[in-house]
Amino acid sequence: MNVTLALLVAFIGWVVIRYSRTFLYGEAREGRFLALMLITLAAVLLFVQSGSMAALIASSALVGLGLRRLLLFYSTRPEARRAATKFALVWHGADAVLVIAALLLAARYGTGDFAAIVVASADADLTLAASVAIALIVFAATLKTAAFPLHGWLTEVMEAPTPVSALLHAGIINSGGVLLIALAGLVQQSPGAMAALVMIGGFTALFGAAVMLTQSAVKTSLAWSTVSQMGFLLLQCGFGLWALALLHIVAHSLYKAHAFLSSGGAVRAVASLRRPGPIAVPSIGAVLKSFTLALALYLVISTIFTALSGPKTAQALALGTILILGVAYLVAQGLADLAPAELTKRTALASLGAAVAYFAFQAAAQAIWGPSLPPAPMPGPLEWALLVLTVVSFGLVAFAQALFPLWAHHPSTAGLRVHLANGFYLNALLDRAIGGFLSAKTN
Repeated sequence: MNVTLALLVAFIGWVVIRYSRTFLYGEAREGRFLALMLITLAAVLLFVQSGSMAALIASSALVGLGLRRLLLFYSTRPEARRAATKFALVWHGADAVLVIAALLLAARYGTGDFAAIVVASADADLTLAASVAIALIVFAATLKTAAFPLHGWLTEVMEAPTPVSALLHAGIINSGGVLLIALAGLVQQSPGAMAALVMIGGFTALFGAAVMLTQSAVKTSLAWSTVSQMGFLLLQCGFGLWALALLHIVAHSLYKAHAFLSSGGAVRAVASLRRPGPIAVPSIGAVLKSFTLALALYLVISTIFTALSGPKTAQALALGTILILGVAYLVAQGLADLAPAELTKRTALASLGAAVAYFAFQAAAQAIWGPSLPPAPMPGPLEWALLVLTVVSFGLVAFAQALFPLWAHHPSTAGLRVHLANGFYLNALLDRAIGGFLSAKTN
């Protein structure tokens, strides 16, 4: 795992630094910016290779200090100062929580080494101190991944240069997931902690995805996409799918770095496209048919892969169901009465490709990282309830999204869109708590 993450950080860092040299060409403080970027990248490399709580906390603090200086590169902007202040409060608050967790773990197991903690915890029942430490680790992970409700700082870092946004969204924001995977053997021993990850992660994923669809600015939309993706990462960790969570970190980092660094070109490309005609609006019957076909296709593919590579865990099957429900939305467009035959063909192939790719990548991730990570736990009554709740929640959202063209023009939709676009104003509460509105007004 450490080798994979180190190579990932090195590659992303190399790309971002090369981009920065062109992006800031002629900037008076170009040298200072590049120095800060290199220092922050070095701290991230230390973080992903940490083998103890002390090394992880120290490197995390260095990452926070470096990123805060990068966010303040244009320090005369009130919005940049506000974003940097909120980031520092959340990030270093998580560091303080980790310090307490480290002390509790040291008191219980006599060590801060990750491997030793996992081995010692496997041979003994969880005490109150260990349970509290696990809860604090989960809390710190949710803070570092910008989970609901303290997610607002992540959507405001656009005040910094684009390379900073790319570095944050493609690498640094994954630190909460890295923390959980490093201590997977310990965290998985607490059913309450795993349940909390599922509930917080699942809600954050749905909330971030809903808000993302209402954003008009491409970078703000990408920021909300990151919020949603980090929620999904926490959900995977809560299911105990650690190898898939690590694959998610790798894939999301590569995708999001490219998305931010190419956002300007993407806007120009979309603006130059010939506008198509009205979209084909699927009926309720078409939507129901699309979900039925997608689920039937998923059942066939999962049966084939089970026969070829062995049985799948309930958690892995549930995660695949969530994925295919999202694909069913695309299928609904292809089954609309006015949809051209080419669209129907493409959506069908997309469904087939998504189902096959999910199980193929799952098998690959398990083969590469599975031996060094704990297997997913056998679900009990609580886990089964959470699995059903998660699949049903994502299914209802996907169904509502597929039917959106049918109720998009209802008067209440306009108000809902405004509230969603503002994230239900939760970020404003944090602004008020730190005096962000006042500082922006006085400057």
